[in-house]
Formats: sequence, structure tokens, C-alpha cells
Amino acid sequence: MSNVICSCLLGDNTKVRLRLSQLLHSEMEAIYGASPEDVFEDICEIELQGCMREFFRNNTGIPFTIGLQVIIESDGGYDFGVVYSIGQIARKKFQLKGLEKNGQECTAVLRVADESDCQAIVDLKKRQSEIRDVCLNKIKKHELDLKLVDVELRMDQQKLSVYYTSSHRVDFRTLVRDLAGEFKARIQMVQITTREEARRANAYGPCGCLLCCSSWLQKIHANPFSEKSQYSEAAGNESHAFNITGICNRPKCCLSYSKHEGGCNHQISSQSSLPPVGSRVNTPEGAAVVDAVDVQKQLVWLRYQKSDQVRRISLDKFNAMFVKK
Repeated sequence: MSNVICSCLLGDNTKVRLRLSQLLHSEMEAIYGASPEDVFEDICEIELQGCMREFFRNNTGIPFTIGLQVIIESDGGYDFGVVYSIGQIARKKFQLKGLEKNGQECTAVLRVADESDCQAIVDLKKRQSEIRDVCLNKIKKHELDLKLVDVELRMDQQKLSVYYTSSHRVDFRTLVRDLAGEFKARIQMVQITTREEARRANAYGPCGCLLCCSSWLQKIHANPFSEKSQYSEAAGNESHAFNITGICNRPKCCLSYSKHEGGCNHQISSQSSLPPVGSRVNTPEGAAVVDAVDVQKQLVWLRYQKSDQVRRISLDKFNAMFVKK
């Protein structure tokens, strides 16, 4: 792991992602069972620049390991990447994305990176910082209303991708001609969303962890959930936007994983039948007080005044016992 060259902006974050992948592979047999004989070992997932991950075929005849640097085919040229997943897990991801049904052919891994390739990658990363400064000056010179996010120079130095954000359409034809004359390469201008910008930033969220989109999410969805206001209401009618908004100024992706089958409307409607904490009820075992309520799990805790014991019951059972119809 110490010789891994970062394929993104920050090397430490790449090591974290690769470590998570190693832990997943170590638990592969416990998750999926023993590897079948017909599993395709040639399919592997490679992490490219900008936290992008794509599937390639290992035609080198050399078994790959997580964190290994490789040289891959890329749009008529070649580029570098880091092995992210292999074996049964890579095949499982390949199937979940539906690529196997589509009959899509994966591009090939050309070779394992040697010492000269590693040195070329280091020189390339150093040059990209200089290219970014040149692009910023060119954008300022042409007075273009856009925000430069990232630049990616392919390893063969025949293609330069410029990633930017803008609130409207930008005529960058003069900028492209200027950059092509400066770097003697094919220029690709790519407009991205704020979610993509946050993913490329390799930043940390308010939870203190790497952003989900930068660490483990396979694909960034345009809108993980549509009813943003309903999540605000389900959280107790609190209007704290910072609780549901990420650094991309969009609803947090992690909120979509806390959405239950009943949806927000179910949570909002059930709140009307929730007993207030501290209310007193009479039970066959004696008087009790509602000690706590779990909205998501639909549970109620009763504390008996005489014995000071706590009993947990479901909300449906509580309503059937104490709520008048």
C-alpha cells in the first residue's frame, strides 16, 4: 500500500478506499460463500482519476491484488489506474450494474505498471498542477463565467479533460483552441454537477467520514429522493437545512438510505398517533409513564411507577390497549 500512487486529488483518501476494499475482499467467502468454479477471474474493477471506477479485462495472465497500479486502454490511447476489486466481488458488481446482460465488452488492461510507468505517473501528477494554473489564467483571459473544478491529463498526454461547473451555457470555443495550441493535445470540456464536484474534492462530511460519493458509492444519483420537504417534516417539523444538505448544497445521499418502505407520508401520518413522552397510562400491572418513543421502529417504552421497571411494546399494541377508537 505504501507504493500506491493516488489516482485522485488526495493520496490518503485513496488509501482509505483501497483499505475498505481489502476488508470487503477478506470477508468475501462469508458474504457470498465459496467461490464457484465458473467465476470469471479476468473481470476487475479499476479506479481511475477523479474517483471514477470502470471494469476492465485482465488479459495479462498475472493475478491482480488490491492497490496494484496498472496501465489500461483509454479512448485510442492509454492511461493508468489502481486495482479496486477483483474476483467474485468484481463480477458481482459487474452483474448488479447490468453490464453482463447488455453484452458490453470491457476494455483491456495492457500491463502492470513498472518503475518507469510509476515515475511517469508521478511526473504527470506534478504537471497537472501546472496545467490547472494555466487553465485558470486562460479562463480569466477569455472572461468566461465558469468555475474550474479539475483537470485530467491522460498518461499518453494526448488528451486533456477540463471539468467545470456553470449555471448556464458557456461558449468556450476560443478557450479550447487556446488550450489545444498550448498543450498540443485534444481538449475535452466536461460540465459537471455540484454533486460531481463534491465527489472530486475528496472532502469529509459533517459526520467526520469521507463523503459517501467519494468513498464507496458506485454511482451518483441526480436526486436520491424527490420529497425533500417531507424529510424535513418527518424529522420533527424542524427547518434546519444544514441537517439534510451536504457540501454540494444538495440533499445528502445518506438520507436516501434511511427512507423506510412506508415512506415519509407513513411516518408523518403515524406521528399523530404517537403518545407524548411523560404521559400516564393505566395498565393491568399498574400505573405507568411513557418513558420513550422510537418513531422509526414504532416502539414505545413504559416505565411502571411502582416497580420502576421498563417494558417495551409495539406502537400498534399500545394504540390497541390505550387509544380510544
